[in-house]
Amino acid sequence: MTDNIATRIKVGIVGGTGYTGVELLRLLVRHPHVALAAITSRGNVGTPVAEMFPNLRGWTDLVFSEPSADVLGACDLVFFATPNGTAMQMVPELLAAGVRVVDLAADFRIKDVALWSQWYGMEHACPELVEEAVYGLPEMNRDAIRTARLVANPGCYPTAVTLGLLPLIEAGIGDISRIIADCKSGVSGAGRGASVPMLMGETGESFKAYGVAGHRHWPEIRQQLSVLAGRPVDLVFVPHLLPMIRGIHATLYAEGVAADVDVQSLYTRRYADEPFVDVMPAGSHPETRSVRGGNHCRIALHRPPSGDRVVVLSVIDNLVKGAAGQAVQNMNLMCALPEAAGLDVVGLLP
Repeated sequence: MTDNIATRIKVGIVGGTGYTGVELLRLLVRHPHVALAAITSRGNVGTPVAEMFPNLRGWTDLVFSEPSADVLGACDLVFFATPNGTAMQMVPELLAAGVRVVDLAADFRIKDVALWSQWYGMEHACPELVEEAVYGLPEMNRDAIRTARLVANPGCYPTAVTLGLLPLIEAGIGDISRIIADCKSGVSGAGRGASVPMLMGETGESFKAYGVAGHRHWPEIRQQLSVLAGRPVDLVFVPHLLPMIRGIHATLYAEGVAADVDVQSLYTRRYADEPFVDVMPAGSHPETRSVRGGNHCRIALHRPPSGDRVVVLSVIDNLVKGAAGQAVQNMNLMCALPEAAGLDVVGLLP
């Protein structure tokens, strides 16, 4: 691949006005192998992107347009940064036109279509494509992603939890019926839409759990951990809201891990060649700010005094490794580009 603009991947973004949409733009405008061809928003047609997102002034002269099948059909790859239920209406036509698709919503993540309908409250528009869609966690499905037409980009909580538990479950270590995922997210995880509970005056200097009786990411997490285990996995998943903008911190509890298992070595070996997973030195406590703006997942491992338990700490930026950054990582794999292209971003401190 050269830097000649004529040879770059033509990319479209459907739904560019949300947090994941602007995060995709932030990463793609400096991607050496991408030419942004279109960004759509039905409610903002004709508005310059840089007018809505002033951080992109000088980086792009794109304006928001209607999600036209003709324009999007001329792209090599299209990202859907849209609400759940939107991508499935357009994906069949784009795939038929030879366009590859990365969906950042949940339309193709859960393989059991009836279960998906139960959790998302709608009938699936193209259930025949659900089985074909590849779950876009590169550390788990890299080879399948490379040849995929359709990639289901993972949710933010599922990314942090699955990466945190993957080496243990893949190795058949621990009691897979007694996993606890205690997770915290910043307010950007709820999206950019106006909502009273997400106002700073409501979230500031406060901390709460939500979705304890059932959260849409639970079946997704359970599905992926069960794929790793080769049999059903059960877990308690409790999300919490933190008074910060970005970041996810997952504290994961695994039981039945024998005291003679060197979990530090297990994780270090498993992730040794992964460009975006950082296994920290034993006893570390990763901070969400260390991954803010970057595509890394940082993991640390602890052994409480009780012997057969392991506590895994996993942090990501929910908008990057938990959404747009992982989507770009998937695009790179699908288009035979260097996997880290456009993602060489250092986390922001302070």
